[in-house]
Amino acid sequence: MFVSEASVYNLFIAYMLWFISGFGALGFHRFYLGKIPTGILWMCTGGLGMFGAVYDFFTLPRQVAEANLREELRQSLNGPRYDHANLNWRYAEDAQARVISKDSIERTVLRLAKQNKGIVTASELALESGVSIDEAKKALEKLVDQGYAELRVRKTGTLVYTFPEFMDTDSPLEDF
Repeated sequence: MFVSEASVYNLFIAYMLWFISGFGALGFHRFYLGKIPTGILWMCTGGLGMFGAVYDFFTLPRQVAEANLREELRQSLNGPRYDHANLNWRYAEDAQARVISKDSIERTVLRLAKQNKGIVTASELALESGVSIDEAKKALEKLVDQGYAELRVRKTGTLVYTFPEFMDTDSPLEDF
């Protein structure tokens, strides 16, 4: 028998519904397994004069496995069915991933500054964080405006952003 780890239908619940519905006469277990037409037939005929109800007692494990297989096939073809809570959770995951990436650029700046003895360039940040050079430059300029970094010039003439708390005293920068 095929049994999935993510089974939608449970054999114990199916047997409980079979028992509660008058030993299968009302067909509650068939409604549970998604067999609506035969559920109505069982309800109207008393489980086909109890012959169908007795048949269901012995074949219920196979019926549950088939219902789970149908559900997995439906999910593989159409994607999983989302209820309202799952839809909100999916969107929350997407939004959370975007927020983390925005916060991580400052973290990347600080990590680069520590690795490079307080000196960071926009191209290094863009390479390390996966953002464009313009976005990296804007992020670094924002830190300069907030007073966390300074814009300075290397002896070679390259513009760099410095973080004084990570710098050595022997830095290859011009003093103004």
